[in-house]
Amino acid sequence: MPRATKIVATLGPASSDPEVLERLLRAGVDVVRLNFSHGKAQDHIDRANLVRACAARVGKPIALMADLQGPKIRVGKFAEGRVMLENGQPFVLDAARTEPGDINGVGLDYKELPRDVKPGDVLLLNDGLIVLTVDRVQGEQVHTLVKIGGELSNNKGINKQGGGLTAPALTGKDMDDIRTAMSFQCDYLAVSFPKNATDMEMARQLANVAGEPYRHKPCMIAKIERSEAIPHLEAILRASDGIMVARGDLAVEVGNAAVPALQKRMIKLARELDKIAITATQMMESMIQNPVPTRAEVSDVANAVLDGTDAVMLSAETAAGKYPVETVEQMAQIAQEAERAEDVHLDADFTNKRFGRIDQSIAMGALFTAHHLGCKAIIALTESGSTALWMSRHNIQVPIFALTTKATSQSRMALYRNVRPILMSTFTDRDLALAEAERILVAKGALKPGDTYAITCGEPMGYPGGTNMLKVCRVD
Repeated sequence: MPRATKIVATLGPASSDPEVLERLLRAGVDVVRLNFSHGKAQDHIDRANLVRACAARVGKPIALMADLQGPKIRVGKFAEGRVMLENGQPFVLDAARTEPGDINGVGLDYKELPRDVKPGDVLLLNDGLIVLTVDRVQGEQVHTLVKIGGELSNNKGINKQGGGLTAPALTGKDMDDIRTAMSFQCDYLAVSFPKNATDMEMARQLANVAGEPYRHKPCMIAKIERSEAIPHLEAILRASDGIMVARGDLAVEVGNAAVPALQKRMIKLARELDKIAITATQMMESMIQNPVPTRAEVSDVANAVLDGTDAVMLSAETAAGKYPVETVEQMAQIAQEAERAEDVHLDADFTNKRFGRIDQSIAMGALFTAHHLGCKAIIALTESGSTALWMSRHNIQVPIFALTTKATSQSRMALYRNVRPILMSTFTDRDLALAEAERILVAKGALKPGDTYAITCGEPMGYPGGTNMLKVCRVD
């Protein structure tokens, strides 16, 4: 079985060389993430062009994901670059401070903090490694006591335990970055720190307007990082095309112990609502410095795969690590091993489930038929990719080949679990299209004489949402 779970890799200094990038794509990367927290607009445009050029040379469909920075909830800079905070010492977070910080206090990028906190609140800095308790608020100054000390350096992030910071999900910089991302027609736009469905609806509207000159509408990914997002999870999912389980900031706000159960819940809900799920943050963190992962990291990746995630994501591991290619190779191997252990419960999946659309019913019928007949492949002729998406929401150890005439659909489907997107020529005649689909799969070695496969398409051909036919064939 080819690998079903997709790999998202972040581009950075360690992976921007064309030769390294090509090796990453060959090693198993399916989606390349451009992190808009770093770099200028032209840097991202150049990298997007580089990724597509490398993908063309490798001959592999690759999706591009633009990841917005979101609000900068961070401390300012220090005169010496860093300070060492001791337990019990006072420390002032000052929104009005313009000079560099010292052992007594530091300025803030996030100027609203004094209005968002009150005495007794707990602030977590640098991914929760430093803990401050708010003692009092005086004007623009938040006076705190250090509960857990440590080294605090420039521009480290701030979270409030339990959430409650009022920073908007979309900043002025994000709006500029959306226009940049649309100029190179990113396939996915990841929105940082959304609190509710309205944040995602606003981001989608901005992206659609910015993409209009290019006739492009990206898929929207909500990064679940705030505790406020959890009660609105279903609404956020319905307003998005998928979610990213962003375990770093989320763990700081809700506590580390709560994250594994939340991860499982989010992935399960995404699959139920026919949405995409990406699991991210520190999946192979030790491989930034080491050539092999820890046993805990292996288990972490495998568990995300067994949870049903569409993709597992690498951040600093491929952006700045010493072993970017080796990390991808290890992750691909772990995913494949985990998938071999998956249980298939298609009959149970369909119990008491109703389908209101013909195309969705055909997609589910193809899964059921392929599973029980032991088909070697499922082929979906699809314009928009919806048929392949529906099929990919269920575990089935039969590869799904999505054949489309649209390059944008091919790129988008690179993120769908267990889907192999292939670009094909346009046909108006159904029988010619079916014959061509079989020829392509035989040429790729996915099918051989005597193999049975299920194929779906729409008649008349070429209409999105028009899938209305399921056929079971045997290769002559």
